Amino acid sequence: MSIQHAMKDTALAGLTGELDALAAEAMAEWKVPGVTMAVVQNGETILLKAWGERDVEAGLAATPQTQFTICSITKTFTATGLAMLVDEGRLDWTKPVRDYLPEFRLHDAIATDRITVRDLLSHHTGLPRHDWIWMPGDLSRAEMLAAMRHIEPSRDVRTTFQYSNLGYHAASVVAERISGLNWEDFTRTRITDRLNMPVTFTAEALEAADDAATPYLVHRDERRRTRNWPLRATAAGAINTSVAAIANWMKFLLSEGEFQGERLLSSALVREMLAPRVYSAAPEFEFGPSHYGLGFGSSTYRGERIGGHSGGWLGWSTLMRLMPDKNLGVAVFCNVGGAPIPGILINRVLDRVCGKEPVAWLDRLSDLRRKALAQQEVDEQTRQAGRKPNTSPGHDLSDYVGGYEHPAYGRMTITRAGVSLHWAYRTFSGSLAHRHYETFETPRLPYELNPDGVAISFTTDRDGNVASLSAQLEPMVADIIFMRVPGGDCMDAGFREACAGRYRHGSTIHLVSLQADGQLTLKPDYQPLYHLRPYQGAIFKIVELEGFRVEFRRGATRSADELVFHQPNGTFVAHRSESDDVSS
Repeated sequence: MSIQHAMKDTALAGLTGELDALAAEAMAEWKVPGVTMAVVQNGETILLKAWGERDVEAGLAATPQTQFTICSITKTFTATGLAMLVDEGRLDWTKPVRDYLPEFRLHDAIATDRITVRDLLSHHTGLPRHDWIWMPGDLSRAEMLAAMRHIEPSRDVRTTFQYSNLGYHAASVVAERISGLNWEDFTRTRITDRLNMPVTFTAEALEAADDAATPYLVHRDERRRTRNWPLRATAAGAINTSVAAIANWMKFLLSEGEFQGERLLSSALVREMLAPRVYSAAPEFEFGPSHYGLGFGSSTYRGERIGGHSGGWLGWSTLMRLMPDKNLGVAVFCNVGGAPIPGILINRVLDRVCGKEPVAWLDRLSDLRRKALAQQEVDEQTRQAGRKPNTSPGHDLSDYVGGYEHPAYGRMTITRAGVSLHWAYRTFSGSLAHRHYETFETPRLPYELNPDGVAISFTTDRDGNVASLSAQLEPMVADIIFMRVPGGDCMDAGFREACAGRYRHGSTIHLVSLQADGQLTLKPDYQPLYHLRPYQGAIFKIVELEGFRVEFRRGATRSADELVFHQPNGTFVAHRSESDDVSS
């Protein structure tokens, strides 16, 4: 245990022993190796404390200087950086994002023109999370921004709170465009360097630090070490720092924009960021209704006004809570994902500062945890019971093999491995289990970043070809549909050459020609020229006629013998006309 403190407030005097006992019991309950805490009040750091180990396997103790990924507390820095640009008159965050990023696009054209920077910062864009766009960590910043054009909103603009990390990514690009610096350099030079806060921004930098915490995950009461999973939507959650450093951040916020006698941001803008703006949650326990401001959440705790932000990622749980009317700030970091310990410890400090009998948060949340563990087995049985028994896929497994694409979510590749299917999606891969009929599901990997147990359903076109797959990667909208990428003979230049020629159906001649770009065209008598594009196998779609496709069938000769029309009103066959055939 590491401790540094200078408690002067009588309400907090003697609290360290109480916190020691509370932390020990909570860490044992949630199997958390290491916890660090900072408390500031009236412009001073009055408590820095650490319990447990930052690295269990190496036996390394946590200290107040131990580096953690602070996750979504990062958003408070992103909003503050933009507020500084507002303070300087270089940004008006009530104006459309497109005024600063002309390439910014959303799925809806009206929303594209209406969304402001302030909407991005208050999660008021109409977009749900769509986190599986950025979480694989393989897209550039420009690619993540471009993907927003192709993701479906679930609500109209400014109708409800919907948390969006992609929105914060877009906001960071605004800061980059105005400042001329990348977001990391902008944040360092404008904020963290001036607050004497050592920070880094990547998983790789955290691993290289001398005093870095190791992340762990707990699944069904078993704790395992996990890797430092990258957070490529950097401005939404990737800052690495210590509670000793975050103490300076809380001092800056509580002083409404000043640090060590220097004003870095106007008081009015700090108050605007912390002000309740968008209703986000109903009252719960001792907390009043919750709202989100600009990078900060706000509520009341036992009648006292509070603000701040939580953070969570694989292996990390963090919380920073401010009580402005008491000039108090508390932050707690721990190295297990999903652990409520930060709230348990912070609430104890708030209870004591307010002179109230402490709420039994440990007992309350421990009871809820144990009930949830007991429920997990029942939930698994329910999930299994949801399968339709004694079913089989509607196609041979080889028929599902191929690539499937979505303009924002990227490509899924399905391959066959013996008697099962295998999927590869960007940085993820694994065997697919058959659930029922045309639906399979991804593997469950509880100690890794993985879309666990996601249903993947294949869809056929009217002719029985596997044409698409859908996956519920964003539960607030309809399943994400990945269209099958053309594959097979239609992609072969030699096959397309063999398709050129004349085909007769009744009295009509259909002329198929090979163009200089290697694509085919179709010209029926007395009809316009149509363009053919690869679909699947030997099938091409007619670009100008939605739902119309043609298939070329080879016989004994090298050239295609039949041209088959697959139309909404039926299937028709035209035969190669030898007497009318001409060279393409």
